[in-house]
Amino acid sequence: MSVRVYRGGYSKRSNKSFFLKSATISAILSIASQIIYPISNNKLQDFLTFFIVIIFSLTSLLHAIGSHGFKFAGIWIASTYIFALIAESIGVHTAWPFGSYYYSDALGVKLFEVPLIVPLAWCMLSYPLLIISRRLSLQWTPLIFGWGLMAWDLFLDPIMVDAEKWFWNDANRSVLEIPGVTGIPLSNAAGWLLCGVLLGALLNQTLPKDHRKTSSTILSVNLILGWTLFSGIVGSIFLFNRPWNALVGGVSLGVIVLPHLVNSWLNRD
Repeated sequence: MSVRVYRGGYSKRSNKSFFLKSATISAILSIASQIIYPISNNKLQDFLTFFIVIIFSLTSLLHAIGSHGFKFAGIWIASTYIFALIAESIGVHTAWPFGSYYYSDALGVKLFEVPLIVPLAWCMLSYPLLIISRRLSLQWTPLIFGWGLMAWDLFLDPIMVDAEKWFWNDANRSVLEIPGVTGIPLSNAAGWLLCGVLLGALLNQTLPKDHRKTSSTILSVNLILGWTLFSGIVGSIFLFNRPWNALVGGVSLGVIVLPHLVNSWLNRD
């Protein structure tokens, strides 16, 4: 009796399953870290800021490897990180397209005045947003992707400004603010939408759209996106005293995340 036909396939399925299960565990760990963050002291919060970004990005990386393979994952994370570093560098030095801002030293080592952890924060959501953007519409993938990044930042930016991780030079002065999001210029939302659409187009054209031949669970992707929406709303209301920010961010992100989650649930078999 020969087993050579099955051995290779079994090994591939085992490796794939390992990465996908690890992604789910990593997603749960990252969610737990965010739950701890608001009730932590300042020193622990500084550590958790880095840890959350790293573990969230690791979740996306593990799922990308398990679902698409090492080549896909490598191209995705390298393209996103380099794009984000260039966009942030231009933003810091020219105030375009986000507005005039700068980063504090609390976010660690900088390159071109951009903390190295910041482009990694782009990576942690760029992968799950690419997955759901393609599932919602192949024709409008870049626009959905860009909208998702912009909507996520509507939650993130006010919290990080309040925590003095970065600062707006012209906020609360003569610039037009995002409606309902105090202290954040409208140009920031426009900049995120523009950069998001460009990055979405780059990833959508560069990366293959098919999964591996065997089906892949997207549980960790749904955990990341569902938690991002839920925690953004709840945290803005009860922890950061920004109820209008919860409404604006919740509606903006919810219009793409909720249809995806409902569709995933209906097609869970």
